[in-house]
Amino acid sequence: MITGVKHILFDLGGVLINLDYNRTEQAFVNLGIKNFGEVFSQLKQTSLFDDLETGKITAATFFDELRILSGTNLSDDQITFAWNEMLLDFPVRRLEILQQLRLHYDLVLISNTNEIHETAFNKIIKQAHGVSLASFFDRYYLSHKIGLRKPDPIVFQRILKDCGFDAKHTLFIDDNAQNVEAAQSVGIQSIFLTNNMTIENDIFKPRSVGF
Repeated sequence: MITGVKHILFDLGGVLINLDYNRTEQAFVNLGIKNFGEVFSQLKQTSLFDDLETGKITAATFFDELRILSGTNLSDDQITFAWNEMLLDFPVRRLEILQQLRLHYDLVLISNTNEIHETAFNKIIKQAHGVSLASFFDRYYLSHKIGLRKPDPIVFQRILKDCGFDAKHTLFIDDNAQNVEAAQSVGIQSIFLTNNMTIENDIFKPRSVGF
């Protein structure tokens, strides 16, 4: 049971913005990387993704490594386009929920992301809704800027300390079980969004926001 919540931590991908990873795979296939699944697996086996998401390498280094592994000569713009294809939309109801929640709770964004996607999702929400994502939150933690990524419990400990939050009055919402378990390990109440669950249909019902 969720009780005594004063502060809410939101994940981004799959919670606030809709994602479709298949779109990125298909985009790379269309660009000539027919074995994208194999290339992607190779990338995951290295530290490349973690390094990109924790700001240890630049987008330029990521592009170069992808070209090497794929044996292609794709441009930075082509890679950027395909990489961002997974980012879809911010449903307006979710943004309305954030606005309503912020009247009663401290809101914090905590996302494993990278500089390429940050530019893209900020552009998506600005073009569709005329607002910035940061405007919905009191604090904004992006992995590539803080040098840490979920599910490291240190991420949550840092947020609690920075914001002066008491873990037992803090709620975390994420669609990744490992991240939820990490938050719970430091005493944060958590909700795991399983497949097909959304915050607008399963947590914050229409005209009812709060705990």
